Amino acid sequence: MSVSEELASFIVKASYDDLSSEAKTQLKIRVLDSLGCAIGAADADVIRRLRQHTDDFGGREHCTLIGGGRSAPDRAAFYNSALIRYLDFNDSYLAKHETCHPSDNLGAILAASEYVRGNGKDLLTAMGVAYQVQCRLSDEAPVRAKGFDHATQGAYAVAAGASKALGLNLEQTVNALAISGAAFNSLRVTRTGALSNWKGLAYPNTAFGAVHGSFLAMRGITGPREVFEGNKGFMEAIAGFFHIDWSKEDMERVTRTILKKFNAEIHSQSALEGILDLKSSHGFRGEEIANIEVEVFDVAYHIIGGGEEGDKTAVHTKEEADHSLPYLIAVAALDGQVMPEQFRLERIQRWDVQSLLRRVRVRPNSAYSDRFPSKLQCRTSVTLHNGTVLVKEKRDYKGFYTNPMNWDDVAGKFRHLGNRRIGTSLCSEIIDAVAGLEAISTEELLRLLALGT
Repeated sequence: MSVSEELASFIVKASYDDLSSEAKTQLKIRVLDSLGCAIGAADADVIRRLRQHTDDFGGREHCTLIGGGRSAPDRAAFYNSALIRYLDFNDSYLAKHETCHPSDNLGAILAASEYVRGNGKDLLTAMGVAYQVQCRLSDEAPVRAKGFDHATQGAYAVAAGASKALGLNLEQTVNALAISGAAFNSLRVTRTGALSNWKGLAYPNTAFGAVHGSFLAMRGITGPREVFEGNKGFMEAIAGFFHIDWSKEDMERVTRTILKKFNAEIHSQSALEGILDLKSSHGFRGEEIANIEVEVFDVAYHIIGGGEEGDKTAVHTKEEADHSLPYLIAVAALDGQVMPEQFRLERIQRWDVQSLLRRVRVRPNSAYSDRFPSKLQCRTSVTLHNGTVLVKEKRDYKGFYTNPMNWDDVAGKFRHLGNRRIGTSLCSEIIDAVAGLEAISTEELLRLLALGT
């Protein structure tokens, strides 16, 4: 039996009853969190351009677009995924050598579920499958060090979730995995150097393609079933040999994913909580700061601290800002928060943050690196012009799986992101709908998400 057949068997057999009570709760929390991120991104310039693109190219109006309108399933998967991803405020999963955002799969699963008039239980089951596939591939088949992006494993996760939502049989699911896995292998250059809009759109593009591939498989189109272990397949060309016994997998990995308290790259969260704790306790002003030093684990240093993925003091755009630890620490010290407001162009360009970010030094700490990913340890030191040194060490943050956000925390985040855009009443309706997701259809949820424009 090929690896794709083993994985497809896991997907086809998975059921809502296989999810533990905790997994069901955590999946609903992540659906709400993701939808808040989507609503909060709706007025971004990049999103407006994507909407023009989607409306121009169109397609049969099978599926709902968040914010209103309808399009073809693959277009809806792309647009809704882009909304969820754009703020870079959705959840994450940390493996030793890979980081991913499993809620990136929600836009695709919403489209597939709506197409077949699925219900909330079907949606949660498909999400549980997608989370498990993406997280376990991140554990066992990391690709970042080989120069590939986490959207590479995402091709299999989207195909898994979409296939489950569509109710594909074993043979169709094998082909959906094979088509998507062979076609979508994203390069890590997406997140290195001078960052572009593509940082937030690479995974939505994978969602677009993998949903398309899943529908092709539904119609009988075949793919290379030895996509994992075959000659020049995923193992030989990219990941190296690995083994996952899919017959023994559950759908509990969602309980190890983490949520973002701050609108910033995931590895920055504990450091941001640290600098904000210091600001809250000591009340210093930006002009009082001489310099800031942050010790972090090596993954944070290399991705957002100025290590192997490039200089992080040249910050001119939203994409560069949310992946620059010097900018994030500086703007937190100045503004006392890191939310979407901190990524407006006029805020990024102001002299105060541009000056301070160049006085933020980031360096790796080998002891912290050894404890990653079970801890997000960091040490932040703020030196004031009067010689005072303020220090804060953190091992996690509110949102990490050792200190998780609960339903009320995420509902508060949802309201912060949504109230201005859609109003308090509609926010409450959506929160209630997600809380009772098992009792409604996907179409009913999306009907609410189409309002408020």
